[in-house]
Amino acid sequence: MELRLLRYFLAVVREGNITKAADFLHITQPTLSRQIAQLEEELDVVLFSRDTRRLELTNEGILLRRRAEEILALVDKTEQELSLSEEMVSGMVSVTCGEIESVWLLAELFQAFSAKYPNVTYGLYTGNAEYSKERIDSGLSDIGLLLEPVDIDKYDFIRLPVVERWGVLMRTDDPLAQKDYVTPADLAGQKVVLPWRQKVRNELISWFGDYFQTVHILINSNMSTNASIMVYNKLGYALCIEGGRPFLDTGQICCKPMQPPLTATTVLAWKKHQPVNIAVKKFIEYAREFLQKQKNEPH
Repeated sequence: MELRLLRYFLAVVREGNITKAADFLHITQPTLSRQIAQLEEELDVVLFSRDTRRLELTNEGILLRRRAEEILALVDKTEQELSLSEEMVSGMVSVTCGEIESVWLLAELFQAFSAKYPNVTYGLYTGNAEYSKERIDSGLSDIGLLLEPVDIDKYDFIRLPVVERWGVLMRTDDPLAQKDYVTPADLAGQKVVLPWRQKVRNELISWFGDYFQTVHILINSNMSTNASIMVYNKLGYALCIEGGRPFLDTGQICCKPMQPPLTATTVLAWKKHQPVNIAVKKFIEYAREFLQKQKNEPH
């Protein structure tokens, strides 16, 4: 028995007339008549006496009205309780991430989720990929915002609709700052600051090609914030994700795109089969829906 049919039935009881009930329900009179006939056929009873102009309930109809009111009242109460329980969801969602463009989208996700679950708080930890994965693996962080690739055997993840672009940090008074982009040849023989992460270094080595043998790796750094300080102090050019320096003082340090372009994608990842609290469970469910909408919206 469908709840919809019970609501239709009670509307007819309340109005005492099929046409009035149909108007109230915003459906046609023939449609409502068929629904009531379907309900009677399903229950194998006659619910209304049709001998008078106003529909009167039979004994079976009176019993169904009582039960229908009880059932629908319980359904409405349950829906209200579930809605209330969502408002009462509390706990902390711990997220670890690097200094990348996708953090802007993470902030939007926090904002939207907080509007629905105002009692949830967040722990935000910043570090390189190794730091982030260590926190996830040890259970210190629930979720990580990571650059791909990720270990699909170890983590479940949601891909973000953001393309991270690599760039070269330099002082604004550097000759290369006048260029629209930087090529491997531009950095030949120069001092550079490179990330520690080996997978990332391998990609950068491939980008340099034969010119890699000529560059002087003076500093290895795991955070673009500190790398930019090294750049400002004339210790070399730093290769980093452009989005990692959103509040960079462009009067002192600038970031030029690399040519050929080098890009990466990011994911929200969490350890498979890891027990989580209700806040984290709701956050992951919400993130799937939120990020899918982001992918479908034109940019």
